[in-house]
Amino acid sequence: MQRTLIMPAERRLYAIALMCGAIFCFSALDATAKYLSGVVLLPVMQIIWVRFAVHAALNVVFFGGPARVPRLLKAQKPGYQWLRSLFMLGATFFNFLAVSYLRLDQTVTIFFLTPLIVSALAGPLLGEWVGWRRLLAILVGFLGVLLVMRPGFGGIHWAIVYSFAATLSYALYNIVTRYLAAHDRAEVTNFYSPLAGVILMAPLALSSWQTPSAPHHWLLMLFLGVSGGFGHWLLIHAHRYASAPTVAPFVYSGLIWMTILGYVLFGDVPDLWTLAGGAVVIGSGLYLLWRERRHTSPPGNGDPRVGGADAGGDQPGAQSARLGG
Repeated sequence: MQRTLIMPAERRLYAIALMCGAIFCFSALDATAKYLSGVVLLPVMQIIWVRFAVHAALNVVFFGGPARVPRLLKAQKPGYQWLRSLFMLGATFFNFLAVSYLRLDQTVTIFFLTPLIVSALAGPLLGEWVGWRRLLAILVGFLGVLLVMRPGFGGIHWAIVYSFAATLSYALYNIVTRYLAAHDRAEVTNFYSPLAGVILMAPLALSSWQTPSAPHHWLLMLFLGVSGGFGHWLLIHAHRYASAPTVAPFVYSGLIWMTILGYVLFGDVPDLWTLAGGAVVIGSGLYLLWRERRHTSPPGNGDPRVGGADAGGDQPGAQSARLGG
């Protein structure tokens, strides 16, 4: 039987489609969290815990069942694995608090700062220093966020602090993920991802637990973990079919998805300040991607064995930001 080969161009298009699907899942995750907290009025702590609990349960199923759990917990760097899991919890915790108060298009625009923060922190933490051009792009990206915040025009909501905390947590999560890539297998790192959230959020969730009053509310709670887990799966496979610089720019499609979901579900319409700030942040991120492409020699140019997912498979490389938790 003749084996069907996927041409490089088709492989890249397939990877881009997978990436766009992943970003839609993460956008739907944020929109669902906002709906459950703002419309159904479920406690945010409960929403966060359910998101991680379902994700952890899916990991057990897809990684071979409970019998494989002890093997999946055998990490070369267990301390860093738990630290990474804590950063993931922080990113989700603060992001879900932020979407409870802010529009989805606002939170995602600030979240787009992640690759800029990663580039800025990679020097002191990993020894990967950036040049003056990329440093300038980072500063321009922060100016874009200032447009979203509109300082001095009475447009800053205090909850924007949550978005910055979520973005910083996720940037640190990215950096620890990069460090662990050289020490632990991808399935081990991915398995650890939701554990801190499951353990630490359980007391807060159970103490404030409110039983959903409608069956579809239960389905939405389950959807939190399913959308997050499936989004990670799409993300991993996107990086198996193309390199990070190829698929990372499509992370910014999240602004489109968030704007549509915000309008359909909550009647939110982005203002010109948010759109202008988003354009500046996205432009800065794309410039960083272009500089990364110039300074990195791609060894495979589309080979699925090259430029694959990071150790955790939870984010599209150092130069892109995952939405949601």
